[in-house]
Amino acid sequence: MDTSENVNVHTRKWVLQAESEYRFELDPSATLAIKLVSGHAEIFGAELAEGKVYLFGQECKAAVFTWLGCAIEMSHPSVEYVSDETPMAVYANVHLALEQMRVRALAAVHGLPIPEDEGDDTAGADPPRVLVLGPENSGKTSVCKTLANYAVRAGQDWVPTYVNVDPSEGAWSVPGAISAAPITAPIQTSSPASALGTTATSAPNHVSSNALLPLSYWYGHAEMRRNPLLMDRLIRNLGENIRDRYEGDTAGRCSGLIVDTPASFAASSGTGGDHRLTMIKACVDTFQINVILVVGHEKLNVEMQRTYGNRMAVLKIAKSGGVVELDAAYRERIHKYQLHTYFYGHVIEPPVGITSRGYVQAGEQTPDQTMHLSPLSASVNFGDIVIYRIGEETMAPSSALPIGAARVVSEMQPLVVDPTLGGSGLYNAVLAILAPPNPDESERYDEEILDLPVVGYIAITALDVPNRRMTVLSPSPGSLTGKTAIVGSFEWQE
Repeated sequence: MDTSENVNVHTRKWVLQAESEYRFELDPSATLAIKLVSGHAEIFGAELAEGKVYLFGQECKAAVFTWLGCAIEMSHPSVEYVSDETPMAVYANVHLALEQMRVRALAAVHGLPIPEDEGDDTAGADPPRVLVLGPENSGKTSVCKTLANYAVRAGQDWVPTYVNVDPSEGAWSVPGAISAAPITAPIQTSSPASALGTTATSAPNHVSSNALLPLSYWYGHAEMRRNPLLMDRLIRNLGENIRDRYEGDTAGRCSGLIVDTPASFAASSGTGGDHRLTMIKACVDTFQINVILVVGHEKLNVEMQRTYGNRMAVLKIAKSGGVVELDAAYRERIHKYQLHTYFYGHVIEPPVGITSRGYVQAGEQTPDQTMHLSPLSASVNFGDIVIYRIGEETMAPSSALPIGAARVVSEMQPLVVDPTLGGSGLYNAVLAILAPPNPDESERYDEEILDLPVVGYIAITALDVPNRRMTVLSPSPGSLTGKTAIVGSFEWQE
């Protein structure tokens, strides 16, 4: 039986039985400290170290799960309870099946006998390439993190690629991006502002496991329906780069990949429903998917079985009872947290009563190594940087065109934004700074910037039109002269 008792006025101790989990939710101003006193426990598959104090903040919602039982101490969160009804056994079985695929793939690469899959003598030697689908508030990202963390913890030196094609989530940098990164260490959880770790462009030098180097493309909006053609192209660009990387990375190729998708991929009605099957097909084709996991959606599972069941495994898994219904206001606050964390970092202050100085945040923070950043505010000339806006945002809706008129501008055509115009929309805008074009390509093409990955993000904090200058906030120093940027619909205000 799970029990709790007050250790002192500020902390409480919970004794968890085997295969149960302690779930918590935090209010905007609340922080939580958790310490594993005895036993073994994990958060989304990332193991907790005994005796360490882990801090959580910024409206974090998570669960501490134990396979064999444990005792934990924590400060009082906003909402807390213990449940023994969890889908972790199912997730573990899925992990074991994916692990078999990795072992078979590695054996095939090295010319070793391929282990026979129990009950299936025809199983191939492809590594797992998993697409996770599900409706809003189904816990898709939690499933992806758990599977990625279990792979890293398997002790086989796997380096799975985590792909996030949900532009509303932010992944490793800021909302509006789709990204992919090789996972070499368990993904820590401390705040929804950095749910998958931190990109190295804005991480402190001492943060090693979280300072990932994701490959990112800038979509610029939270919703897929804003420009589905652009999303399709960016997904294919991301997949092409991953395949190129795999050519020289046997370990990464055999480790496979896990693709986290937006809820709109599962929405069978409403705006954007017409495009979701096209997006799913783009992911299946581009990432060469061979396993589809459907989280908590019977109708979608039947649809995927009918469409793809004859050529790959399609599995329906239950969503966790601990999944929290998130509203639009919450998601908007998380976007602000993510942007603030990207530029300034974030230190979660320990709650009242926590006297230990050895607490950790995101798996690494200590009191003398904080997550505070010092971004650079600089003034640049309008002519130093070329800014583009893509597609729908530059055009009137189709209904506003004259009868019989056709568009002259493509939905994916980049158009230069003039900062001197009153309706430029650049004040407080977040810009994605693009990598330079490949010097080996002698021919340029109109939509070339759509195929360039992002190297970092800046925000325009002031516009001085008479003097043709703008003030930008950047997470690190460096010249912007000659740079190319894309503006989306996200804004940043102090």
